[in-house]
Amino acid sequence: MSKKNTIIIGTLVLTAAGFISRFMGFFYRIFLSRVFGEEGVGLYQLIFPVYALGYSLTTAGIETAISRTVARKMSLGKEQEARGILSCGLVISFLLACLCALFLQKNTAYIATVLLGDERCAPLLSILSYSLPCCAIHSCICGYYYGLKQTKIPALAQLVEQTFRICSVALLYYVITRNGEAVSIHIAVCGLVAGEFVSALFTLQALPGKKRPFAPFRALRAFPARTAELLRLSLPLTANRVLINLLQSIEAVSIPGKLQCFNGNPPEALRVYGVLNGMALPCVLFPSAVTNAVSVMLLPTVAEIQAADNRREMLSIIKKVAGSCFILGLFCCLVFLLLGPFIGLTLFDSKMAGQFIVTLAWICPFLYTNSAFLSIINGLGKTAQTFLINTLGLGIRIAGVFLAIPRFGIQGYLWGLLASQLFISLLAGTTILRTVSGSLSR
Repeated sequence: MSKKNTIIIGTLVLTAAGFISRFMGFFYRIFLSRVFGEEGVGLYQLIFPVYALGYSLTTAGIETAISRTVARKMSLGKEQEARGILSCGLVISFLLACLCALFLQKNTAYIATVLLGDERCAPLLSILSYSLPCCAIHSCICGYYYGLKQTKIPALAQLVEQTFRICSVALLYYVITRNGEAVSIHIAVCGLVAGEFVSALFTLQALPGKKRPFAPFRALRAFPARTAELLRLSLPLTANRVLINLLQSIEAVSIPGKLQCFNGNPPEALRVYGVLNGMALPCVLFPSAVTNAVSVMLLPTVAEIQAADNRREMLSIIKKVAGSCFILGLFCCLVFLLLGPFIGLTLFDSKMAGQFIVTLAWICPFLYTNSAFLSIINGLGKTAQTFLINTLGLGIRIAGVFLAIPRFGIQGYLWGLLASQLFISLLAGTTILRTVSGSLSR
């Protein structure tokens, strides 16, 4: 099968799963907003920077390293070594996730009060910690299948996770309300843990080579070498992801505080934050299921083309993918500009959500294209450039939080977000053009 067909088929599978999952999640967020209110959704959203940071520290870099290493091992016909890399990555990631979960449980009060600025987050963080080991398991196994360019298991795992998350929350809501008790946003975090747990069980049963005889002593002898090989790739990736998520966490937890500086009303600040991150942004990000799927398939494909030194094919794929993502972004921009107020009132019963959707519509062409651009740069092996571009883009957004929000309110942050995405597009496009043109000219 050609590389083009592999990208198309893999993208279609992941896109279908992504759309179904986001469609389910879209109505799930409507349910959360109507049951727990805008302030409750804001409280729920406030813990996600901690979740993202824990994932980056324990899993993200190892998952990508597994994917890239497995792809290389399989191209050399070393199937047994590829499975060994998966086993090694699973052990490392799971142990790190367990340590991170223990640390989180021991320090929930400090993190909630000092870092997040709201002590009500402490019990939510305690529940959230149980999801990290499960996340490590299914992410590593999905990374293995991405390396094989087989998207069936990752796509099904995504659907399983979302389905059980929503069903468990609905069941808890039904049981609690039937007993006449008040429901809290805690059940949403319980649903997240349930979804991750079931997804981990699903991917474990899909582990490759389960029927092959297990040689423990040979596996132990190979473990140090495989660990060293995996860490050489994963440590720089993990460091990059952790630093990026730290900056994103600073951005996220600072928004409510800076909104208080603007309006002097803590509940209102949390409400605005909840509408932005729990309603408007998920709506605008909904179509990115397509571009995210393209990005997942694009990275190993670009790496293979570069290894084959087929620069003409490289340039052709880059033009087609970037152009398609930009056209999709323009179409979505028009839709959100015309229907933003209607979407906000009809789906979320929030006029504010509609206003945010209209403003965020302008980032769609750049946001959707940037995911492909950054995946291409990573596939070309320019991970340092990706890190620099992301860091500079986040710097613009953080400047918007600290400088624009106290003066202009949330609108100032939205302007900063647009400026950040435009800057990333220009810088990433220039990086790709120089890299590929330089290769073609040699």
